[in-house]
Amino acid sequence: MAHSADKPVVLVVEDEPAQREILSYNLQAEGFEVLRAEDGEEALMVVAETPPDIIVLDWMLPRVSGIEVCRRLKMRPETASVPIIMLSARSEEVDRVRGLETGADDYMIKPYSVIELMARVRVQLRRTRPASVGARLEYADIVLDSEEHRVFRGPSELKLGPTEFRLLSTFMEKPGRVWSREQLLDRVWGRDIYVDTRTVDVHIGRLRKALCMHGGDDPLRTVRGAGYALG
Repeated sequence: MAHSADKPVVLVVEDEPAQREILSYNLQAEGFEVLRAEDGEEALMVVAETPPDIIVLDWMLPRVSGIEVCRRLKMRPETASVPIIMLSARSEEVDRVRGLETGADDYMIKPYSVIELMARVRVQLRRTRPASVGARLEYADIVLDSEEHRVFRGPSELKLGPTEFRLLSTFMEKPGRVWSREQLLDRVWGRDIYVDTRTVDVHIGRLRKALCMHGGDDPLRTVRGAGYALG
């Protein structure tokens, strides 16, 4: 399943085909890449194969319930930070509390407004992948405007190629985090494009050069045997 590096990936887990299609259609129209699953087991498989940026998860699912899917994903370190919005026809406060206690990041009661759901998806993404929803990122004296695709360091605008721009936005979304070459390949190039890990080093080199073109220290750190980090 190829996914483009720029579009945020949303997994829709819904057993009713009509609901699933309406959601998928609207999310695609908003510029998201959509993965679908119709039961809890399939959802867990999809996540293992292609980790999404956010999950819209129905509570009542065949095979493995939404609550159980949520619990398992939140227990695993590699998926714990993926935001989950639960959808449920059950409006009782106790269910809502249980959904949130299981680790859901948000909870919507059916029937819900699709526009409201889109807004909540963006709120969650702004927290986890701010650049994908057009936010402005800042780190030290570097400012990245993802809507206008411009980068400044201090007063000077930097010239960055599209790959360097995506690399920088990945680093700026999580300053301090060490990214391995494989993780960067996955996030910046997309997982099905065959690119050698040495390509990552070449683009990191270009990004470093661009960041320092008007002076200033190199903010990127090479972590031996692990990868790269900002700051």
